[in-house]
Amino acid sequence: MSGNTFGKILQLTSFGESHGKAIGGVIDGFPAGIKIDLSVIQHELSRRKPGQSKLVSSRQEPDNLEILSGIYEGYSTGTSIAFLVWNKDQKAIDYDHLKDKFRPSHADFVYHEKYGHRDHRGGGRSSARETIARVVAGSFAKILLNKLGVSISSYVCSIGEVTLQKDYIDLDLSKIDESLVRCPDEEHSVKMIRQIEETAKMGDTLGGMIKCVIQNVPIGLGEPVFDKLHADFGKAMLSINAVKGFEIGSGFESTKMRGSEHNDQFVEKGGKIVTRTNFSGGVQGGISNGMDIYFNVAFKPVATLMKDQRTINDQGEEVILKGKGRHDVCVVPRAVPIVDAMAALVLADHYLRNLTRRI
Repeated sequence: MSGNTFGKILQLTSFGESHGKAIGGVIDGFPAGIKIDLSVIQHELSRRKPGQSKLVSSRQEPDNLEILSGIYEGYSTGTSIAFLVWNKDQKAIDYDHLKDKFRPSHADFVYHEKYGHRDHRGGGRSSARETIARVVAGSFAKILLNKLGVSISSYVCSIGEVTLQKDYIDLDLSKIDESLVRCPDEEHSVKMIRQIEETAKMGDTLGGMIKCVIQNVPIGLGEPVFDKLHADFGKAMLSINAVKGFEIGSGFESTKMRGSEHNDQFVEKGGKIVTRTNFSGGVQGGISNGMDIYFNVAFKPVATLMKDQRTINDQGEEVILKGKGRHDVCVVPRAVPIVDAMAALVLADHYLRNLTRRI
């Protein structure tokens, strides 16, 4: 299996399965001499882990980070940073009934057809538990970006039929983690929680959307042809489990506007060149222009249901798949730190690339 490495200068290679011994990764290209506070990385892992509230999977994993190399006396050495997070609460027996069955809208069938042999325990490599490695690497990237003053804030703006229409500039993004669903608007947070609880009683699942806002981004990040900054954000977000859509700036709404409405006019403000509006989402010509970068990431409903579904087994026979085990009704709240992490990896990689562009 190829495709386990992300990035060009700052690279993450991840490994591990949902019910294997561990999830881990190797980070290459991280600069030397950066002070690393491991408690910051552990905090991000805790935001992602299961069992953190009544609304998510009850699997109890401490997700404690173990650094194997690349950090000495609290600073990065410039060598490969290798890390592990051990799996502790595996219940592979919960998946025995899936050994010969293809779960609807899961990767089971395509893995079987592509590789001829698959790890059915929790989805193996296709499990969202793989995102542990992304959160760890993304946390390192955020530490680097913090030195530049860059801030990344992602929050849940919709779950099912409940949608927060407010602009992010009208929200207090410091309140994101005060909500069980990571929605900074209390009224909508309550509605989202209620919808998740009601859906859980029916044995069904929900999807939703996360908005990511990145502020204080330097001008000039991004390459103008195949490696446009927004294209790399798109690839990063669409590589996350269950993501079905990505839009930056005005996105699909721009199709309803005229050019005279959509153009972001340049003005001088406080000695800086900025734009009156920001329909571009902070990226023009594939390169950051210094304005806020903002985009939406759409997640489908969780494919594992706590109700019977018809499917096919590996012999081509129609069978009934019974839902059981420990699963999220809605993964969107737990995906917030994953969106943060992938955004940070893209930006940090482009920042390091940009250092070679101009003397």
